Amino acid sequence: MDSRLGSADGVHLADKVQIAAKILVVGHFAVGKTTFIGTLSEIPPLRTEETMTQAGAEIDDLKGVRGKTTTTVAMDFGRLTLSDRLVLYLFGTPGQQRFVQVWEDMTRGALGALILVDPERLKDSFAVMDLVEKYGISYAIAVNYFDGSPSRSEAELREALDLLPETPVVTCDARDEKSSAQALVALVRYLQSRTRQE
Repeated sequence: MDSRLGSADGVHLADKVQIAAKILVVGHFAVGKTTFIGTLSEIPPLRTEETMTQAGAEIDDLKGVRGKTTTTVAMDFGRLTLSDRLVLYLFGTPGQQRFVQVWEDMTRGALGALILVDPERLKDSFAVMDLVEKYGISYAIAVNYFDGSPSRSEAELREALDLLPETPVVTCDARDEKSSAQALVALVRYLQSRTRQE
């Protein structure tokens, strides 16, 4: 994605940007975090992916995951300029429990989190939601619909995930720039509304 608001070279940040916000993109293993950040980042995203091996076969549950051969072992990073004043730095966390120790450092200074959810593996989201809540981070839910994913109503999703009424729930396809951007905008609007209330 080329920066429409950034510098002329699309890599360096424009001088007029006044506000930088750190946003976490989180979710369980193989939910699409790396794809989401890669789809939206206006700079080449930083990825720390490694090839999955047989050694991890008993640890990483590939049930319900089609064609996954790599996994994030530290973080993903991207940048998205939302306006001539605001830029978002996107930090993607690893989804496996064995990497949970990196969360503490990643949550420092985070304005909020977008939790990606797979509608076919909703129960896998609970551990991630617990971590986000443990660190006191405001969040929105983005249901990442893959090819052939079952359609669920917002009411069903809210009930299944035990969400508060004010928690935003949006749908997206992490491969699609427009729907991914809309999910991120929903989170930013929610964070702005919470800031005005405080």
